[in-house]
Amino acid sequence: MKWVEVQIKTTTEAEEIVCSIMYELGVTGLAIEDPKDILAFQQSEENWDYIDPELINQDYEGVIIKAYFPESEDLTEKIELIRDSIERNPYNETGKSLGFVTISEVYEKDWAENWKKYYKPVRIGKNIVIKPTWEEYEEKEEDIIVELDPGMAFGTGTHETTALCIEALEKYVNGDSLVYDIGCGSGILSIVSAKLGAKKVIGIDLDELSVKVSKENVELNNVQEKVEIRKGNLLDNVSDKADIIVSNIIAETIIHMIPDLKDYLTHNGIFIASGIIVEKLNNVKDALIDNGFNILEEKTMNDWAVLVAKMK
Repeated sequence: MKWVEVQIKTTTEAEEIVCSIMYELGVTGLAIEDPKDILAFQQSEENWDYIDPELINQDYEGVIIKAYFPESEDLTEKIELIRDSIERNPYNETGKSLGFVTISEVYEKDWAENWKKYYKPVRIGKNIVIKPTWEEYEEKEEDIIVELDPGMAFGTGTHETTALCIEALEKYVNGDSLVYDIGCGSGILSIVSAKLGAKKVIGIDLDELSVKVSKENVELNNVQEKVEIRKGNLLDNVSDKADIIVSNIIAETIIHMIPDLKDYLTHNGIFIASGIIVEKLNNVKDALIDNGFNILEEKTMNDWAVLVAKMK
């Protein structure tokens, strides 16, 4: 299958703005190459050899953000919209653009092979270890291993928003939990919920590829008896009330969904929301409070935030 790679060369300062614009334009996942992040990671206490050392020597000193789109009739229109938003959008008082956009074609097989050099085992929270299917890992007694092959569907556990959601799920999922994972991507949060002991998990995504990849990863982790993956738009494809709803999407979509949550959460049900850049955190908090939620937790990681809220 042929895909189109949209590559944006930008700066560290503009990275979050560019990411936010791309998510608002409907991108479901981004690959981000930042030499500063790579060097900081290698110097951290828990060095998982996460990034191939060759990436440190990339020619461009700024941040490279990549998005992938399947070939479609409206692809040209999408690319023009991206160019308008990134190249023709003045950035603060300098008047410079946010970045420069280049387009190239890529085949799924080649992309999958290249992606492997980015993706190594990573520990999140207390006991969750996200392990790519092609990597060896020496398991510790307390580890909960999640095998993952993201394919062209994003959601690897390496992004801050995914990590924040996993940490929250570790705290709130129990053996009686019915969990909805809204915007399930590669299925990672659905699988984590099941491995943490949830009695039933329903993952939902509007993207057909995400649904396909999620189902494959569910089977890979042998949690198909607990996890059901459905194609649908947000909460349109569920009816029962969940104990926990987790959604790692974007702030605007979360805000749009909040008024409906009361119809899909049990009394004292928990809502875990991420994909929120810190600049929009208060907007999401206000929407939750206005719709009868108490904010239980608020945590940020590198300009991204997670909110945990409870129905009153």
